[in-house]
Amino acid sequence: MKNISNTLLKSDVCLPQYDRSRLVTRIVHLGFGAFHRAHQGLFTHDMLTKTNSDWGICEINLFSGAPLIQALRQQNCLYSVVEKGVQETEVKIIGAVTEAMHPADNGIDAILEKMAEPQVAIVSMTITEKGYCTDPATGKLDINNSLIQADLSNPKAPKSALGYIVQALKLRRERDLTPFTVMSCDNVQENGHVAKAAILEFAQLLDAELRDWIETNVAFPSTMVDRIVPAATEDTLAEISSLLGCDDPCGIACEPFRQWVIEDNFVAGRPDWDVVGAEFVQDVVPYEEMKLRMLNGSHSFLAYLGYLGGYEHISDTMTDAGYRKAAFDMMMKAQAPSLNMPQGTDLESYATLLIERFTNPSLKHRTWQIAMDGSQKIPQRLGGSLKFHLANDSDFSWLATAIAGWMRYVSGVDEQGNPIDVRDPMADMLRQICDQHDHNISVVPALLSVEAIFPPELGQNPAVITAVSKAYQSLLDHGARATVAAL
Repeated sequence: MKNISNTLLKSDVCLPQYDRSRLVTRIVHLGFGAFHRAHQGLFTHDMLTKTNSDWGICEINLFSGAPLIQALRQQNCLYSVVEKGVQETEVKIIGAVTEAMHPADNGIDAILEKMAEPQVAIVSMTITEKGYCTDPATGKLDINNSLIQADLSNPKAPKSALGYIVQALKLRRERDLTPFTVMSCDNVQENGHVAKAAILEFAQLLDAELRDWIETNVAFPSTMVDRIVPAATEDTLAEISSLLGCDDPCGIACEPFRQWVIEDNFVAGRPDWDVVGAEFVQDVVPYEEMKLRMLNGSHSFLAYLGYLGGYEHISDTMTDAGYRKAAFDMMMKAQAPSLNMPQGTDLESYATLLIERFTNPSLKHRTWQIAMDGSQKIPQRLGGSLKFHLANDSDFSWLATAIAGWMRYVSGVDEQGNPIDVRDPMADMLRQICDQHDHNISVVPALLSVEAIFPPELGQNPAVITAVSKAYQSLLDHGARATVAAL
């Protein structure tokens, strides 16, 4: 394929170097979002370049994103990835996608039938924390979730990712077909266990025998994924168009670095992603915790405090010596001590690499974007290390400042009195709490008492309340920049 949108591509664009006609839909992926396009989609493309594999991907968006799926189909399921380093930029056309579907276009039954096709070996997903429909405090399925309630009342017309997966597995069981592997690629700690627990709980509510069959026959490997992929803006798409020589509404830009650690647990085969840098391991947990705490935790720190400090992008925060030093110290003094890594892991080198990645000015990763869904992210990114420091009576002021920054952010008003567009499943409830206290440190214990985010051993701990209150008062008195510098 020499073009997208019937326009000749520029000569330096890297086209697929394999015969796409040989590809078969062996992976169905739920969530054709920015991260998947720049990560799993690209890994699969690079693997196809180096092997004679036939592993193709059917991309599915279940909710919004119908125009993106339609655009992908119109350009023969090709899309572009721009890897933007500090020194150079590489443009690739990704050819790993075989099909693209959306329930609004294809119908629910067609998607279920696709997932039930005999050759489909993996159903993967990047559906964000919200997509698992679990209670963040307990990890259990949230049976009051509107999607779950709808799926329980009409399981043959599912709305949630869990509903689709369980119904497709039901079809495979009825047809005596090998089940597929369910592989989560989300930034969720032990994502395979989370997916398995939610799916088994959901299946139990529908059919106890089906639940037992899934538990016995389906694999749920955990994965650790890492690559900085900012959401595509109009400016990003315009830049991609100039680099390609044509428009690509599915295009995405990302950093050159990428990492993928995968638990080697598959029931129907898997692609050889390891030939292009993925790592298959027996236990993903230490790598997940390293990334969630050091990268994602410091990202959240920079997102809330950076936004409040007037910085639009993560790279902007890195131009401020106070933020740069505080982010590194948070990684090494607050997060690294809480980790239990395999022998020989160099966490200081990892932290140094993360600072370099955050500094990349070619990536416009908005603090506002990373600040989304904090109620879902804080328990995983900060909770484990907070427990460690409480148990060891050690300094967690960076964690307390990050939590205080989140509290100040979800009030919905910035330091200049401008409104903040807070995107969070619990935004309305959090805003009501903040409004009752009107930027007073009395809001701290009130927000810490939200058990879906802070379990009682954290939220009601006097040391946590004191440390977060101190940081919150500093934000009120001195602002984010001075508070960060004081760390």
